This record gives sequence, C-alpha cells and structure tokens, in this order.
Amino acid sequence: MKVLALRFCTVSPEAQSLAGFFNSLGIPQMDLSGVLPPPEDGSFGGAIFTANESWIEVWPEGPGMGAGTMLQIVVDNSDEFAAHAKKNGLNPEGPMDAHGEHIYFIKAPGGMQVAFQSALPKSDA
Repeated sequence: MKVLALRFCTVSPEAQSLAGFFNSLGIPQMDLSGVLPPPEDGSFGGAIFTANESWIEVWPEGPGMGAGTMLQIVVDNSDEFAAHAKKNGLNPEGPMDAHGEHIYFIKAPGGMQVAFQSALPKSDA
C-alpha cells in the first residue's frame, strides 16, 4: 500500500477568487482546455493547480456541484486501502469507477469528506 499523491478539492462560491490567489502564489495551473469545455456564458469554470502528482482543484457551485471540501488520497491500490480501513474499524463506502479511477469515500472526524482512489487499468480497446 502506497500513497502516491494528495489532492485538495473545493466547490465554493469563492472558487474564482481562490484561483486568483493560487495564481498569485505562482502555483502552476493545468490547462483544462482539452479536458473540459469552458462555460458557454464565459463565466469561470474551475481550475486545477499542480505540484508533481498532487494538486488543488477549485470549482464554482453549479448543478450537481454543491459547496463542499474534499481531501482525495491517490493510492496504488484503493481496494487494498479499503480492506486496511475496514480492518481498522472504518467503514469506507464504494467503490465506484469514475474519471478513470476506482474510488472509495469516507468521512473523517469533524465530517470532512475523504476519498481514496487508484487509477483504473488502461483499456486495450
């Protein structure tokens, strides 16, 4: 079991201001043009700031994207992490497969959402 990266994700009315803040700090911003189309109305659509394999995501609220904060832990094998968590008295939910990842969810003390995920095997198709 190995942690590969940490991701902080927030959906917030302050998303555009947060993106400006991270830009001002000089954290490299990922080009999302080939991943997500920009909003048709020209509004701020979100940003991802990278640091090696870790990153910070900031997204505006919208349909299907309610306000919240999540810590995402990228691991080598999320099934092994789920088994380890269960063995230690935790109750992760999942898995679900989305965005090319195999994901489990759990709440940390205080209610913070935490996900741990690993890459799905590449398809030969």
